[in-house]
Amino acid sequence: MTKLRVQNLSKRYGSVPAARGVSFDVAEGEIFGLLGPNGAGKTTTVECIVGLREPDEGTIEVCGVDARRHSNEVKQKIGAALQTTALQDMITPREALQLFGSFYRAAGEPAALLERFALGEKADARFDSLSGGQRQRLALALAFINRPEVVFLDEPTAGLDPQSRRDLHGEILRMKADGQTVLLTTHYLDEAEALCDRVAIIARGEIAATGAPRDLVRQSTETPQVELSTVQPLPANLFDGIPDLQDLHRDGNAARFRTAQPTKTVAAILARLDGRGVQIADLRVRKATLESVFLELVHPGHHEK
Repeated sequence: MTKLRVQNLSKRYGSVPAARGVSFDVAEGEIFGLLGPNGAGKTTTVECIVGLREPDEGTIEVCGVDARRHSNEVKQKIGAALQTTALQDMITPREALQLFGSFYRAAGEPAALLERFALGEKADARFDSLSGGQRQRLALALAFINRPEVVFLDEPTAGLDPQSRRDLHGEILRMKADGQTVLLTTHYLDEAEALCDRVAIIARGEIAATGAPRDLVRQSTETPQVELSTVQPLPANLFDGIPDLQDLHRDGNAARFRTAQPTKTVAAILARLDGRGVQIADLRVRKATLESVFLELVHPGHHEK
């Protein structure tokens, strides 16, 4: 079942297009990632979907409801944690949850959410005393106060320390386990690979590719890169006549090159090294990653050196 459908969404700020014909679907129970560099249109797209901005064109359906025509009904079904959570300095997490709960027909219990998001000890602390990670957990708790069917997370781990990021990753995976549908925007590609069932890569306001991370990686045109180092110096003519060798760089006992047939090419080089008594110190084959796919699409012509 499709929980979110966006078709031909467009939004301009004056003469500057922020979203240009953006289209994608998100299935029930899916974690869907919207990836792109800063300024690509991720936040604008999310803000249009949740009703914070009015798009110039396009249709948006959330849980089968036309979000542009029935925005109030949609807001009862969704939760959102945007890039920054701005609350009054003096308000406490408990008070904030009680306040936000009053906006909805059916609200969860603040005590249960404080416990779930590890805010029990900070339930009555002032907002301005909370750490960055605690503020992000409060933002998630607020997004869940209405028991949403679809959750929107806009750069939820930006600026957090590694432990806080890991903690939030666990919470996002728990959302999926609990049956929630999640749309996540991020520029952390490792985060997208770890969390998302599918992703859409947005560049210059347009969707450049959509699919499961592993499928996008398989479709990459990037040639694998081999990094080789040896105990003894590399023979001067080691690579002469080796087929399918590209972009060769040598530096003392180390070499780096690309090859479309890494198994065959590396086997030929290893045979030569063995014949000359040269020992391998390190050998690595780097194939395409989501990062390389991202760079191909966002920065055409990019070639990692």
